[in-house]
Amino acid sequence: MADIHIDDFFHDCAKTLVHLYNVFPRQTSLYVDDIISPEPVDEFGLPGKRHQACFDSFLWLAREGYIHYAERVRMQGLDQVVLTEKSFLRLSMPSLTTELEDLPEPILMKKGTLGWQFRETLKSGSTHQLNQLCQQFFTDKA
Repeated sequence: MADIHIDDFFHDCAKTLVHLYNVFPRQTSLYVDDIISPEPVDEFGLPGKRHQACFDSFLWLAREGYIHYAERVRMQGLDQVVLTEKSFLRLSMPSLTTELEDLPEPILMKKGTLGWQFRETLKSGSTHQLNQLCQQFFTDKA
């Protein structure tokens, strides 16, 4: 059985990290609907499992020291969210192990960061590559 929930978790984390990296160092509001498609609530007004899983990925990132936030916005999102130093460094430091085409060094440096690789992989939709990038991000010792 495929671990689709882990694929979803990595996707949610990657989109969250890229979203926050794109506005760094500003604090911002982060909502589940920014990361996944809006889902209807059930008859009791509670969010679905996919919505809850995405929200819980925010909380996990915070507990593990990848993001900071000031407060929860119900079960919809977080307020005043920012990357931690650990996340910023991991996303912005060159990390490619393979060589890119012959480009000027400043461009190679930018394209070699995990932030750039996350963005490009999210555009391409490659689940396997995104999972590998997330595993690299979470195991780096920066």
